[in-house]
Amino acid sequence: MDSIRSLLLPLGLLVTSNTVPWLLGHALGARGAAPLDFGLRWLDGERLFGAHKTWRGLAGAMAGTALVGWLAGMAPGLGATFGALAMAGDLLSSCVKRRLHLKPGQDAPGLDQLPECLLPLIALARPLTLDIEAIAIVATAFTLGHLLVARLRRRG
Repeated sequence: MDSIRSLLLPLGLLVTSNTVPWLLGHALGARGAAPLDFGLRWLDGERLFGAHKTWRGLAGAMAGTALVGWLAGMAPGLGATFGALAMAGDLLSSCVKRRLHLKPGQDAPGLDQLPECLLPLIALARPLTLDIEAIAIVATAFTLGHLLVARLRRRG
């Protein structure tokens, strides 16, 4: 781990990929919110991912992380890939939450954070020059921050 920047960049990419879809949802409402699962239901009758997982959110996460990465000096394709992997992890957690019959938006500490942060951190560890210690620090910081924001949001 060479510097604090090696921790801040992936943390910033995680925050971006997690925040942009939420911001787009609040700014645009239902406009352009086509669901990624096309409304498909699993064998248990629940949606595959749920209505909150949209193509707009995926595109926004990829574009946002590409921009933030580019501003930090990284190739835009690497940033977009990071965003896509973060959203793939988020989709995995949403799929699991649907199988557990949790409502969309219902908190599931750990499950809500770890897949979306660990998938891009581990998959892109080499180009981001992250070792296991850096991955653990970034994942912990992201998870704690996400839990704090969720708690504040419930209060407000």
